[in-house]
Amino acid sequence: MPEFHLAQLNIAKLKYRIDDPELSDFVARLDDINALADAAPGFVWRLQTEAGDATAIDYFGPDYLVNMSLWQTVESLRDYAFRSAHKAVMARRREWFEHMEEAYAVLWWVPAGNIPTIEEAGERLDSLRLQGPTPAAFTFKQIFEPG
Repeated sequence: MPEFHLAQLNIAKLKYRIDDPELSDFVARLDDINALADAAPGFVWRLQTEAGDATAIDYFGPDYLVNMSLWQTVESLRDYAFRSAHKAVMARRREWFEHMEEAYAVLWWVPAGNIPTIEEAGERLDSLRLQGPTPAAFTFKQIFEPG
């Protein structure tokens, strides 16, 4: 069992309300993409409400979607994000989400068995935005080892 898990947060600013027909293709794919993540090798956990809805979490504001999850390794997250059916959804992100100038995704290590809070995730994203990549908040472009 690994000593650490990789936490990831990414946020996206919606171009339209979540119930707008312009987002219907995206919304229609959510359950399948979440199920793909849940079944992916190395997947540990993902943020969702008790009803299983991550789109209802508005910590960053009502026009932002939040995705937060834990993975056993960087490679397991990379495989899911960039080498699975998730990639096709990501390819269409400009149809559904605003372009963000500042960092919108962050990675960090947590001790295995710990679940980070959305508040902690927000602090990690803020840290990345202010300080750039560090062992406490980094990106796929500059990975830091756990510990």
